[in-house]
Amino acid sequence: MSHFISRWLVLTIAAGVMVALLPGMEAVGEPPILGIAAFSLFLALINASIKPVVHLLALPISILSFGLFALILNWLFMELASWLALTLFDVGVVIHGFWWSVLGSIIMAIVSGLVGDVIGE
Repeated sequence: MSHFISRWLVLTIAAGVMVALLPGMEAVGEPPILGIAAFSLFLALINASIKPVVHLLALPISILSFGLFALILNWLFMELASWLALTLFDVGVVIHGFWWSVLGSIIMAIVSGLVGDVIGE
């Protein structure tokens, strides 16, 4: 359980940086960190549960498309996390398009890797 909470914290920091840097990402909620935390909670739940299975099943398509299908899957997971947070808690992160999601995924991967190294995850 503590690993999940630390992963959620890392994703919250990464999502906060992503929202701060990208104009195509908008935090909904007062204060905005609540929206970012709700979004990252659902993203952590998706990453821990269904993402590994879906990526494994989609591996042949990803190989044939030179990894482009993985970008589509990441976009779908970010949209799902956004939709769940906005629907269930009325706070979250609004993603304004596919390419903002791709840039957001890159930023989140870099920041979460750096933060994970700093806190020793």
